Amino acid sequence: MFLTISTTGSPERPATDLGYLLHKHPGKTQAFSTSHGTAHVFYPEASAQRCTAALLLEVDPVALVRRGRGKGRGGAPDAALAQYVNDRPYAASSLLAVALSGVFRTALKGQCALRPELPEQTRPLRVEIPVLPARGGARLVHRLFEPLGWDLVQADPVPLDEQFPEWGDSRYVRLVLEGELRLADALRQLYVLLPVLDDAKHYWISPDEVDKLLRAGDGWLAAHPENGLITSRYLARHKRLTQDAIERLELVRLAEADGSEVEEIDNAVDETRDTEERPVPLAVRRREAILAALRGAGAQRVLDLGCGQGQLLQALLGDPAYSEIVGMDVSVRALQIAARRLRLDRMGERQSARLKLLQGSLAYTDKRLAGYDAAVLSEVIEHLDPERLPALEYAVFGSARPRTVLVTTPNVEYNVRWETLPAGHVRHSDHRFEWNRAEFRAWADEVARRHGYGVRYVPVGDDDPEVGPPTQMAVFTQSDPTAVDDPTAATDTTHSTDTPKEGEAA
Repeated sequence: MFLTISTTGSPERPATDLGYLLHKHPGKTQAFSTSHGTAHVFYPEASAQRCTAALLLEVDPVALVRRGRGKGRGGAPDAALAQYVNDRPYAASSLLAVALSGVFRTALKGQCALRPELPEQTRPLRVEIPVLPARGGARLVHRLFEPLGWDLVQADPVPLDEQFPEWGDSRYVRLVLEGELRLADALRQLYVLLPVLDDAKHYWISPDEVDKLLRAGDGWLAAHPENGLITSRYLARHKRLTQDAIERLELVRLAEADGSEVEEIDNAVDETRDTEERPVPLAVRRREAILAALRGAGAQRVLDLGCGQGQLLQALLGDPAYSEIVGMDVSVRALQIAARRLRLDRMGERQSARLKLLQGSLAYTDKRLAGYDAAVLSEVIEHLDPERLPALEYAVFGSARPRTVLVTTPNVEYNVRWETLPAGHVRHSDHRFEWNRAEFRAWADEVARRHGYGVRYVPVGDDDPEVGPPTQMAVFTQSDPTAVDDPTAATDTTHSTDTPKEGEAA
């Protein structure tokens, strides 16, 4: 199998800079041992005006058969005689992708010690692959490469036999790509898309393949319109690995849309400590208060928005009154911990049919959240910057519009009762704010008024006569299904009939 990469240049910016980028001298022919044969790198042409690097992989058929023992490792997608008669020695595939990553490893990383400025430069590139398997045909080739910035994507079908044109075309194409790109980007795209187009891999797919995919897809895969197909094929349609990769790509997309780092978004779980507050009974009492409010509302289909590690989901699953339970969180790690806590991989079919875990951000409207009886936001709003609260408000109350919404949040007045909490500190390092009772009620009253809900307030934990309860909960009940973000809507905002205690804001 064969691949060439060409570039053009000038005396000021010679094309032979390609040798520095690939870490292969244009004046030498080099050979590298791979797990399935020998890879050769040479330069058919090398001048200041034009330079071409060629990668030729000689596949050892015996090594291919020996390493291909077992299901999913033979590489060829056809069965009976595949280990003896197949296209692996001739058609670009995952074998070539592996050779590409091994021979041009430093170039793939975008590194060049001798000329560190070169990897960041774009340059005119031309990539040619004479025989490329394309399950999906030339149309799929265009769908995969055109969104990546190539000016020319040419995929000419290879006939089965030129002497017998009536036999039609094979599943192979001759691929030509031309465009102004960084070399590292072009190599990463080829590394991922060669096995995707072949729709077969010659080696066992393990969980670390997800990390390889995300590293190679950094900067382009998350926003690619075909990222679902790419991910599924690259991971050999391994369902769990594909789901993991898609969730992590969605996190990257959300971070890019927010203009922030992934780590800033994926921080809902502090791995050095339990996110439940101390003492633990308060967390238990909070869940009990939520469950009591859900039972009082007669809810059967419930959303746990910002589900975290899945403690509430576990409690909801234990009650058969809830027919559908959805946990959503922006953090992939939190969802993974929740899945382990709930033993999702060992859950019975009937039980698993009641539960769904989703990755998503409450900063965006999400059609998947519409039509539910109730939504719970337990200790969620304080993790958002205040300027993002209107987006959450509309996503939940304006777009999803469950009949009942429960919101719990810390009461900052109670913080003076925590002996281990320094003065002026919030309860969790990720809290953007903590409201007193008056601030929380002012926010909740306005949300209810704008979106056609009534609201009452429930103390959670010991209700201190001076500073109130440690946790405050608002129970929103939809009073006007037609009111959506209308500041003039006439809606009743109801409150608890309890007489405010001394020191409590009415």
